[in-house]
Amino acid sequence: MSKTTVIAFANNKGGSGKTTTCSNVGCALALQGKKVLLIDGDMQLNLTLSFFDEEKALGFATSGKNIYTAIKEEKDLSDFIVETEYEGLDIVPSTSLMSSIEFDLFSKWQREIILKKSLEPVRARGYYDYILIDAPPTLGGWVMNIMCAADFVIIPVEASPWGLFGLANIFEFVGQVKNIAPKLEILGIAITKADERKNYLKQTIETLSETEGANLFETYIHVDSAIEWSQDNSKPVVVYKKNSRSANEYTKLAKEIISYAHR
Repeated sequence: MSKTTVIAFANNKGGSGKTTTCSNVGCALALQGKKVLLIDGDMQLNLTLSFFDEEKALGFATSGKNIYTAIKEEKDLSDFIVETEYEGLDIVPSTSLMSSIEFDLFSKWQREIILKKSLEPVRARGYYDYILIDAPPTLGGWVMNIMCAADFVIIPVEASPWGLFGLANIFEFVGQVKNIAPKLEILGIAITKADERKNYLKQTIETLSETEGANLFETYIHVDSAIEWSQDNSKPVVVYKKNSRSANEYTKLAKEIISYAHR
C-alpha cells in the first residue's frame, strides 16, 4: 500500500486563504524533510505563481507541462511534474486553459475519477509523502474530481463576517462525493486571516467549534504583511521570511496536519 497521503484544500468561498495555506503547508512539510507534490487545480495559477514568476508560469501553458493537458489527454501525471527550487518539493502547474475543464470532463467516461487515475502511477511509486491539491473556489465536476483523488479535505476559512458564508455547502458537497469515494474525510478546518483586534475571530472560533463534524485545527493563521510580500516575490512566506509570525504558524499547522492525518 502506498504511503502517500493526498490532501485537497478546498472552499467554494473565494478569499479564504486556500492557496496560500496549500503552498505554505506544502513548503513547511518539505522543510521538515517530507517529499511533497503540489497540484495547482485552479485556472488563476496562484499556486504556480507562489513558486515561479509570471513568465515562467505562463510558459508551462505553452509547453503543455500543466494539469489541464494531463487531464484532457488522460495522461500519467508523472510526466507533468516540475521541480521547484526547494528540495523535496515539486509541482504540477496550472494554466488559464483550466477555465474549460468542466466542459472537457463532461464527455469523458468515468469523468469523476480522471484525476485519480492520472495520479495512481505517482502514488504507486510511493516517492511522495504528501500530495497537496489546490482546488478552485467552486463546487462542480472538477472539484469532485479533486476530492475523489484525495484521502482528506482541509477547508481554510477566513475569520471575517463573510468567511463562514456557504460553509454548509462544502460539507454537503463532501457528503455527495463520499457516495463515490467513501473513504474521503474532512481532516479539519484551518482558520486564516485571524485578527485578535476584531470580534470576528472569536465569533468564527465559537461557530466552528459548535459545528458538527468540523474538526478545528488549533493553529490559526493571523493577518501578516509578510504573506503579501512573499506572494509578490513568488515565494512561500515560510522561506521568504522564515522568522515571521505567519511562517511559524504555517510550520505549526503542517506539524498538526501530520499528526491528524496519521492518527
